Parts: sequence; C-alpha cells; structure tokens
Amino acid sequence: MSKPAKAEKAATLKPRLPRGLVDRGPAEIAATHRMLEKIRESFELYGFEAVETPFIEYTEALGKFLPDLDRPNEGVFSFQDDDESWLSLRYDLTAPLARYVAEHFDALPKPYRSYRAGYVFRNEKPGPGRFRQFMQFDADIVGAPTVAADAEICMMAADTLERVGIGRGDYVVKVNNRKVLDGVMEAIGLGGDDQAGRRLTVLRAIDKLDRLGPDGVRLLLGPGRKDESGDFTKGAGLADEAIERILRYVAFQASPTDGGDRLAFWESFFGGWAEVVGSSETGRQGIAELHAIMKLCEAAGYGHDRVRADPSVVRGLEYYTGPVFEAELTFPVVNEDGQTVRFGSVAGGGRYDGLVGRFRSEPVPATGFSVGVSRLFSALQVVGSPIVSGKSAPGPVVVLVLDREETAAYQALVAALRQAGIRSELYLGASGMKAQMKYADRRGAPCVVIQGSDERAKGEVQIKDLIEGAKAANAIASNAEWKAARPAQFSVPVDEMVARVREVLGRHYGG
Repeated sequence: MSKPAKAEKAATLKPRLPRGLVDRGPAEIAATHRMLEKIRESFELYGFEAVETPFIEYTEALGKFLPDLDRPNEGVFSFQDDDESWLSLRYDLTAPLARYVAEHFDALPKPYRSYRAGYVFRNEKPGPGRFRQFMQFDADIVGAPTVAADAEICMMAADTLERVGIGRGDYVVKVNNRKVLDGVMEAIGLGGDDQAGRRLTVLRAIDKLDRLGPDGVRLLLGPGRKDESGDFTKGAGLADEAIERILRYVAFQASPTDGGDRLAFWESFFGGWAEVVGSSETGRQGIAELHAIMKLCEAAGYGHDRVRADPSVVRGLEYYTGPVFEAELTFPVVNEDGQTVRFGSVAGGGRYDGLVGRFRSEPVPATGFSVGVSRLFSALQVVGSPIVSGKSAPGPVVVLVLDREETAAYQALVAALRQAGIRSELYLGASGMKAQMKYADRRGAPCVVIQGSDERAKGEVQIKDLIEGAKAANAIASNAEWKAARPAQFSVPVDEMVARVREVLGRHYGG
C-alpha cells in the first residue's frame, strides 16, 4: 500500500468538538486564573474558606427543584451505577454544597462561610451563549437566619466586581425578595399549590422585562405573545386588573438623590410596594426584609449606586425562599443583531432556606450567590481590564539540540536553568536548527541557548536574545548584513549561562 493510501486510511476519524463545549488555550486559561484569584481574594476578605465537591452526585441529591427523578436525563447528564442508583453530573454548585453541609453538619462551624469554583453541566439544547459545560464561582453562608447575611452577600458582590476591574457606575447589585413576589401572587389570587404553574409563568414574564419592556410583559401575563419569528408563547391568562397590579409593582424603581435622606426615601419607596401586596402577610414580611437589607447596605457605605432594590429581579430556580439578587453590568454593548444594549447579569443568587433542610429534620437557613465566570471574563475583555488584557507570561528559554549524540550535555544545560528557577525546555523534536528557531519563536521564548561542537570544545554556549533580535532585524536591510552582525547573540562560559540568561530576562521583564 502506498504512503498516501496509508495516510488516507489512518485519517478516517474526524476530529470534532461536541456542540455546546469549548476548548481554551493557554492565554485564556492564564487570564481566567488571574480573574479567579481576584475573586478568591475578595471572598477570603469576607472570611469565606474554600471547599470542593465532586462533579458527580446522586441524582436525588440535586433536588426536586432541578430534574424530575422519573426522567433523570431531563436537564442533567445522568447514568446508572452498578447498583442501579442514578448518578448525575452536577447542575450547579449549590445543591452539592447542601449535601456536603448536611453530611458534615456537626463538624462545621455555624454560620458556615464557604466558596467553590468549578464546572457545572446542563443537558440542554446548546445555542449562542448557552453551553453544556461552564464554570461558576460561588460563595454561600449556611446557618445565618437574618437578612444581615444577605446584605453581606450583596456588599461582597459589589466589592468583587470592583476588585476584578469593573468601575463604580458600570454595575449595580439589584435586590428583590421572593416573599414580595409571593405576596403579589396572593393579592391577585394565585396563591396555593394548585396555581404553581401559573405563578411560574408570571415569574418568567417578569424576568423578561428588560428585554421585552412593559408591553411585551403585558402580553405574556395575558393571552400570550408572538415573537418576531412567528413563534407563539402562551401567556398566564390573567385578568386585566391583575396584570395592572403586577406592572405597577415592577414599575417601581429606586433612584434616591445623592443629597437626600436615603432612609426616608426607602421608607417611602417600600410604602408603594406595600400597596401592591395588599393584605398579604408574606408580602409585607418580604418588604420588611428588603427594607432591612437597604438600611444595612446604606450604613456600610453601599448606596443605591452600588446596591438597590429592584422588583424585576426574579431568578429562575424555584428553591429560592427570600431575598434574591443579581449583579448587572450597566455599560452598553452591541448585540448579535447590531442593537446597543446593556451587558446584563454576570452573577446572581439568593436565600434558599429549604435546600439543606431536605437532608435533615430541622430547617437550615442559607444564602449565597454565583459568579458566571465566562460572562464576567467577557465583560472584563469589553472594559479592557488589565486582569485579562495584561501581558502573557514569557515563554520558556529553549535549549537547542544541534547534535543528537550529545543530548545528555544539552539536558545538563536545561537542568541548570531549571534549578535556578528559570522556566526552560529542551527541544525534543527531530528538526534542524532553522526549524528549532521557528519553534522557539512560536513558543514565545525570550532567548535560546545554542551549543555546537565548537562551543562545547571551548566550554561555552551562545545565547540568542530573540526579543532584541527581532527589533534589530527591522533595522537590517540585507541577509548578508544580518549574518555579519548576528544581532543580540553572544557567547559566554557555561558557568555564566544562568547569570547571563537572567540578564536577558531582567532586561525585558524586569526583576
């Protein structure tokens, strides 16, 4: 069989990435790591400590709020163990934390502050901005029953955004309360378990307020809405009076003046909310909790420009039981349709007092929030944060191999560099010097170490400064002149190699 035929036969497997997944290169990985470090610093400043849970949990541990156990592949990736138990890749980082806390409850200090970063998985149809695997970075307080914990989460969210490079005025942490929403539902006759489906439809309609505006939400609360493509979304079927009450509620926007009495403003602001929830005790309790959060944030210096109450915040997961919050970036970007819009949410969370309690006989209060790592990374690219746009780490110093019979001698050179803490590598390919130089250039090497037979006989090496050489090349007109000048290339004794390489690195990178 001819060589081309053999190659054709061997190349029958097509390399392709499954939909909804992405590969990442070293530059993005390094930039993401820098961003995660800043987030971690912010969380640890507030007294949080790290914990790690596995990718796989028993499906039942993920909770009734996520996939239906009768259809364990719905929404999550699931499989059966050899004992026929259903296991699933984690859907988020909150449900695994609830299991962990319940399992180690007596050994953990309460309140328990923890943070976790890791990938989560969704068995959903992929599309633009919708992935099957993505990273989250969560922080939670378990065992704190008062809204002081929720206020701390909101403050930490604001501080975290500023620490990674989002300027004040380019973000706002918006806060609502599921109890207020429940109160509004009760006031329009949607209380009780038998109305759960319609309540969810109403919540989803409110959640689309920023995108569709009041008129679009009005249609979703009523008979339904047909979008630009002709697809029809069935509405909640509410009466006109109920629709007006909901729209009146979501129309409340907090905008106290900088010079005014902030506490008096919030007193008046929440008074308007009280009219909407009517006599609902649940709704009034939710308003009181929100009022307390705003007072705590104001007292700590987190005014309405950083943290504010906003009735449009819903949050999709059903396990939230009290305050809910979203960190929204307010600067404009151009979307896929060429429209100028706000960047939108990069983090969110809320109180979930029932999730840990599923594993125990007593209720366990908990609150927390989750940073969408990819979303925040994209935002930092937009604002030009030095965390993601800063210089990449220099490549390794490359020791060239000009004589395969002397590989041991070259290995000794690279070992000396590594022992001195200098990132370096030995060229392990089979190509000649020209190809090795191209390889070093592609690796971003600041310099290469060269030792031919002449240099070895003299106990020397040549160091070629690739950065300085590239600059000099622009000023040299001919190839003959280049060979004669050998810019940025010099010989040194082997025992001076480490010191002279350090000089090259210091010249270009400092230190």
